Amino acid sequence: MDTAKPVQTSHRGKSLLQIKRLANRVAYGILYSFLVVVAACQIYPIVWLFLFSLKNNQEIFNMSPFSLPTQPKWENYVKVWTEGNIGQYFFNSVLYTVSAVVLTVLLASMVTFAITRMRWKASQPVLGLFMIGLMIPVHSTLIPLFDTFTKTNLIDSPLSIILSYTAFNLPITIMILLGFYEALPREVEEAAVMDGATIHHIFFRLTLPMTSPVIATTAIINMIYNWNEFVFVNTFISSDTYKTLTVGIQNFIGQYTTDWGAIGATLMISILPILIAFFLLSNRIVEGITAGSVKG
Repeated sequence: MDTAKPVQTSHRGKSLLQIKRLANRVAYGILYSFLVVVAACQIYPIVWLFLFSLKNNQEIFNMSPFSLPTQPKWENYVKVWTEGNIGQYFFNSVLYTVSAVVLTVLLASMVTFAITRMRWKASQPVLGLFMIGLMIPVHSTLIPLFDTFTKTNLIDSPLSIILSYTAFNLPITIMILLGFYEALPREVEEAAVMDGATIHHIFFRLTLPMTSPVIATTAIINMIYNWNEFVFVNTFISSDTYKTLTVGIQNFIGQYTTDWGAIGATLMISILPILIAFFLLSNRIVEGITAGSVKG
């Protein structure tokens, strides 16, 4: 009689284990199904835009929005690149984005280094001034900036766009860098000081290499904002020579007719660099954001 109880207990343990495994499989199945639905909802607009860019105006207005193009109009891409001056706009977008990202990340790193690694009385008030920039709406600064750039002869100049991007991206970049800089070990800097290293040597040779993960994160975030920005370019740039992709789309909007297929092709060209960069560097974004969340 005593041997029957352990046998019954083992059977109950096995059945409970099987039930738990089945419950885990069901839970994972529901989770993955939900993620698949979310992924499909995220990817479908890009697929729809690609199909939209292969249609002409007749197909767009006379057929269902979800229909496939009867005959793909690949010439839409050729047209926007040759006739729409998209090549020049693409180069301008790359120039403004890269220049502003480099300038923003470098200045933000210097500011964060000075606030977190150096001792001076005004460090916290200065940090507060930069954080106030997060609360300033972009549109409220257009008139003052336009007046300033007019007086300094920077209207219709690439420098006005690069300076605007840098100024408005500094607060969020500093905020992301703060947590990572606070988590950096001070022993490395103290050892460098003992070896006779200057403050510039410590910043450029030690701190910047150690903060490469979070720098990559801030660079990607800045790149996405700068690449998609519209208001500053539309306000401060008037000549086609300095326009970007986001503003150049207006070239296909006429007084009487609008080439919607060409607009779709332009939009598809404009989002491809961001998609490629995000897919290649998405792990860096998560790594940089979480790197400074745990100290030690």
